[in-house]
Amino acid sequence: MLPSDRAIVFRTFRPGDEAAFHQLNAAWIEQLFVLEELDRIVLDDPYTHVLARGGQICMAELPARDGALPIGCCALVRIGPGEYELAKMAVSEAVRGHGIGRRLLRFAIDIARQMGAHRLCLESNTKNEAAIHLYEELGFRHLPAPPHPSKYARANVFMELLLAQPEA
Repeated sequence: MLPSDRAIVFRTFRPGDEAAFHQLNAAWIEQLFVLEELDRIVLDDPYTHVLARGGQICMAELPARDGALPIGCCALVRIGPGEYELAKMAVSEAVRGHGIGRRLLRFAIDIARQMGAHRLCLESNTKNEAAIHLYEELGFRHLPAPPHPSKYARANVFMELLLAQPEA
């Protein structure tokens, strides 16, 4: 049973979150697709491939007797000045359908703003209907496929959210 919404904690990454980040993402990817080489690289070393490059990872957790139970995560991968890719967003299957993904995405957008982001982009797949609907509801708009191929074979949906104009 899911505790009240107030019990869910949204925070940024801290040492010890590596295994949860890997497990949460591997679970959803393997459910719908296959783990690609780039998935393995990022999930095996989020410090190098997300945090050290100026990005951030957001976590959602439930309090538990022995600490906390990670139930969701989302990475903000820096791709340029003020631009981040929203990536590796996952919510534990056991707690889906309770609005946690929506709250996690809002938290990630707020963190991106605090980091000076003016644009978020993402790649997804039409199989992720609920996620795509959520992105649309929170203001992401669809883009045509980029001229260069995606780094992920499964990507066939491309979206962006403009947060603010970059300062001149």
